[in-house]
Amino acid sequence: MSTARIATPHPVLVEAMAPVIGYLGKNDPLGLAPATLTVLQRAMKNPMAMVKAYARLGQGLVHLPVAAVAKGVGVETEPVLPPEPSDRRFTERTWNDNAAFFALQQIYLLASRFADDVLKAGSSGDPSDLEDRKASFLVGLAVESLSPTNFPGTNPEVLIRAFQTGGLSLVKGVANVLEDYVERGGRPQQVDASGFALGENLAVTPGKVVFRNDLIELIQYAPQTEQVHEVPILCSPPWINKYYVMDLAPERSLVEWMVRHGRTVFMISYRDPGVELSHLTMNDYLEQGVLSALDVVEEITGAPKIDVLGLCLGGAMATMAVANLAAKGDKRVNTLTTLNTLIDYSEPGELGIFTDDETLKRMKTRMEDHGGVLPAKDMSTTFDLLRARDLVFRYVPSRWLMGETSPAFDVLVWNGDSVRMPATMHTEYLESLYGQNRLARGEYELGGQQLDLKKVKLDMYVVGAINDHIVPWTSSFAVTGLTGGKVRYVLSNGGHIAGVVNPPGPKPWFEALPAGTDDSKGSAESWRESATRHAGTWWEDWTAWGEKRAGKLVAPPKMGSRKHRPVADAPGDYVR
Repeated sequence: MSTARIATPHPVLVEAMAPVIGYLGKNDPLGLAPATLTVLQRAMKNPMAMVKAYARLGQGLVHLPVAAVAKGVGVETEPVLPPEPSDRRFTERTWNDNAAFFALQQIYLLASRFADDVLKAGSSGDPSDLEDRKASFLVGLAVESLSPTNFPGTNPEVLIRAFQTGGLSLVKGVANVLEDYVERGGRPQQVDASGFALGENLAVTPGKVVFRNDLIELIQYAPQTEQVHEVPILCSPPWINKYYVMDLAPERSLVEWMVRHGRTVFMISYRDPGVELSHLTMNDYLEQGVLSALDVVEEITGAPKIDVLGLCLGGAMATMAVANLAAKGDKRVNTLTTLNTLIDYSEPGELGIFTDDETLKRMKTRMEDHGGVLPAKDMSTTFDLLRARDLVFRYVPSRWLMGETSPAFDVLVWNGDSVRMPATMHTEYLESLYGQNRLARGEYELGGQQLDLKKVKLDMYVVGAINDHIVPWTSSFAVTGLTGGKVRYVLSNGGHIAGVVNPPGPKPWFEALPAGTDDSKGSAESWRESATRHAGTWWEDWTAWGEKRAGKLVAPPKMGSRKHRPVADAPGDYVR
């Protein structure tokens, strides 16, 4: 059989899809549909790869009836294509014991693999190719949405629950669907937030708001030890989300941990910007944010040195602030800790598909249509779709098909508590850092200074997370070779959030080189080959590292000062 004959149905398929993809493209701010069409067209020009894709699919479909019949007569048999060990969709025993559901699962998995094979056939061969990545993202969403677990007649758990409840579960599921379409634009509710409240069981570490401007509130946390280290800590959270992921809940709060270990802690809490703040720039976030907070911390504590700890985008701004100060000869910062932070944007991971020129143009138009801000739901949707199986589709069977109440989970409450982005700042950030990587190149100017990271000669503690889908750990590692100081890199378990909310317990682990080793040389891969895994949380390792650099023990400073009197209790007003 000729390869041309095998491939002929595909140009017809692509031609038929073109109008649909064209329509989607007009309503597709990321340009996913046009990129997918391009990759499919490339696949048509690679007949040998298509032959292999067809062959794998055909081989699986030939073996499937034999395996299904064996299941039907009670003969133990291996699946043609086993689900991935991490795939929790098919754990219900009916998928393995019942021949019909077994066959349905296998057809879906074979089709999913075929879709991946077609994408590989159309791949440019360049791992950074934007069209390949966008096509993979869109096809992945389509494959996830078509899972048999997402439909009532093809999900055995749904059918069993409907039988057990006399159909009441289906009725409740329909009610949940209607609620989600009215209140959430058709996205299934992730979490029941009714039992959570800021200041009651979220963000409850005692403290006072000691400073407020148009952009930030600064919280000073009350001491919980008789003595504290003389060097205070300023926390720089991301403003894409709210700060309290760092003060989530009792016994799960990094802030609480630091205070209990003898540190004087200050936290920046950013305002959720409305259209009146759409003009804010990255320079405003530097001057009115980190630098203003440093001035207040210095005035209240009288400390000549201050440790700075930043998370994600807050870690990037903290690094830029330190570089700005270094350029001016200001040596107030003692050490810098960054958690799950990108400084070198040459390999930004999955977020790279959101930052190309065409996508940024579409995003600018959308922000203009919303008064100069990016709507909060846009950011939350973006991050949810990056982990669609876990953060979107896992709730379809439970909430929409079985009528279950959404779980109550503090991390998901925080995850859904999104904020807006000022258009000017957001565009500058994406273009200059994600698009042009100017910070790592030493070409970025901020606060009137060109930022040269090699002039940052203080000690750094850098944390990455093994399963981080926002900041790949290998990309967070890149900062170790960019600064001029001594760096300790630690790889934590968990993902972007669990890598931060990482209290002591049986599950946490971290990998690191021996204490005192300088991690500023070598690649991420060579570092990991030499690193040792330790049971426990990086919180403990960081505490030991920090205490060596935090100065002597002294009496805690007063809450606020004459110049900066407390104006409210933590967690303040801006976070609400």
